[in-house]
Amino acid sequence: MKITELLKKDTIIIDLKSKSKPEVINELVDKLYGAGRLNDKEEYKKAIIKREEQFSTGIGDGIAIPHAKTAAVKTPALAFGRSKEGIDYDSLDGNNAHIFFMIAASEGAHNDHLDTLSRLSSMLINEAFRNKLMSAASIEEILSLIDAEESAYLKAQESEEEVAQEDVQEVQESKGLVLAVTACPTGIAHTYMAADALKNKAKEMGVNIKVETNGSTGVKNKLTEQDIENASAIIVAADKQVEMARFEGKKVIQVPVVQGIKKSEELITRALNGDAPVYNHSGNDTNTSEAKNERSGFYKHLMSGVSNMLPFVVGGGVLIALSYLFGINSTNPFAQLLHSIGKENAFALMIPVLAGFIGMSIADRPGFAPAMVGGLIAANNGAGFLGGLIAGFLGGYVVLLVKKAFAKLPAAFEGIKPVLLYPLLGIFLTGAIMYLIVIGPVSALNLGLQNWLGSMGTANKVFLGLLLGGMMTIDMGGPINKAAFTFGIAMIDAGNFAPHAAVMAGGMSAPLGIALATTLFKNKFDDRAKETGKTCYIMGLCFITEGAIPFAAADPGRVIPSAVIGSAVAGALSMAFNIGLPAPHGGIFVVPIVNGNPLLYILSILIGAVVTAMVLGLLKKPVK
Repeated sequence: MKITELLKKDTIIIDLKSKSKPEVINELVDKLYGAGRLNDKEEYKKAIIKREEQFSTGIGDGIAIPHAKTAAVKTPALAFGRSKEGIDYDSLDGNNAHIFFMIAASEGAHNDHLDTLSRLSSMLINEAFRNKLMSAASIEEILSLIDAEESAYLKAQESEEEVAQEDVQEVQESKGLVLAVTACPTGIAHTYMAADALKNKAKEMGVNIKVETNGSTGVKNKLTEQDIENASAIIVAADKQVEMARFEGKKVIQVPVVQGIKKSEELITRALNGDAPVYNHSGNDTNTSEAKNERSGFYKHLMSGVSNMLPFVVGGGVLIALSYLFGINSTNPFAQLLHSIGKENAFALMIPVLAGFIGMSIADRPGFAPAMVGGLIAANNGAGFLGGLIAGFLGGYVVLLVKKAFAKLPAAFEGIKPVLLYPLLGIFLTGAIMYLIVIGPVSALNLGLQNWLGSMGTANKVFLGLLLGGMMTIDMGGPINKAAFTFGIAMIDAGNFAPHAAVMAGGMSAPLGIALATTLFKNKFDDRAKETGKTCYIMGLCFITEGAIPFAAADPGRVIPSAVIGSAVAGALSMAFNIGLPAPHGGIFVVPIVNGNPLLYILSILIGAVVTAMVLGLLKKPVK
């Protein structure tokens, strides 16, 4: 895909009227919205401003590349603006910005879109190209210049790849090889600008360099073990977490990604001279990036565990459901096979995997084994889901303490730390604390919770169902949704199937209700929304709440309240009808195996969907 397929005449402002940073953001956002590229102007603007709060996208040399990747974008697009007077954009070099490219990437943007946007960022490194853009007399000339520069850039890239293939053995054997890793939070602009700046400067200096990019389309040009072994030093120019354990014992320079753009020569010189500390992978390294600090919070560690646990929950849960359909209570061997795989194996790994990935999020790879062993202890000794959560955090932080305790050992011991000291002491200490301190109280707490839920009156059950159902759609797959879903799974693990039935009823009713609204109230949705509504029927039936996200992003003030009300009703009815759900996922496919009346369960979901559709139909205005 060419850049000019994303940048069109109707998204170019050849003479910006703005005089300040907020004004230029508003002007470019208005241009994109007026051209029909955005679903929600205000949400997109919020995403742009949030990105600027991390650090300014005014990278210096008169360039600013404000960008965001969000569901508020209807179609991936570019806006171009030019100010000959210049605008104070908090640029890294302190100078005014003259050239502005605003990147609008949708959440589901294809890789070719993202590759094209990253290519533009790399092209702006060329000073001659920037000068031509400044002197262009018309919109047509700007588009022509971009086409010509892109063709030249792609041709140069092909030549570099051919040379790299011919010289790969020579480079790998060179003891002066410099490696680099670049990454930014959105993985669109700065990641590739830093990579190109480092490669171009290394070429000028006659230095062999290999740069790995961690962008929106994944890791490219990944560093190999042989590369790392031969490297004199590694430059990590990143504002988000990248894989660091592989650099254990190597000299590593860690800087924000913008320094890869602005200080490429200084960084390469330092790498060649060995002017860098030897990296000790403690899992608690201080990185100058804000993005990495964001990952260190409780929620990020928890979500790391939950997201890696979900494949076991979904796959195992659906197999359990199928085993009931094929007659698990009979002697059907196929049903027993399904149940054995799903319940006794996949589902049994749920808590250890949850704990293991929480520990890994905290202490990287050394934290995985102790936390996973702690999770297995919790699962096998009645501590259940809550015990698994405790084991995950316990294992991770125990390993951090062990690393700190051995941080000053002589360099000769570096090789045995990750293979002997960390796993040995980490597993022992985590396991001992779990057995001696955690298991007893948490098992008692679980038993008390089960007794409380079992003795809960109808009114309290209905209120709990109302709460869980509403939580499933208030943020459409976000932290509140995940909290309700995780609670439901914990209750299944504890032997109480009713809460998760309410969770799934609430999660299904929102996309189904929105789909129904697009069918009943056709005059209140445009053609694109009506087409999307058709897919919402399928996603709702499959218990994929995120199917409602495009509608919520486009009109949150009306869609989210409608969805929450309907989902809360569905969850409350599920509880009122005393429905229990032994499978944690599966949507319509697991309804036949619910505890209770399946028809009443379907009724609760349908009533919730109808309530969502009716409320949304009342709130939305006809499309002009």
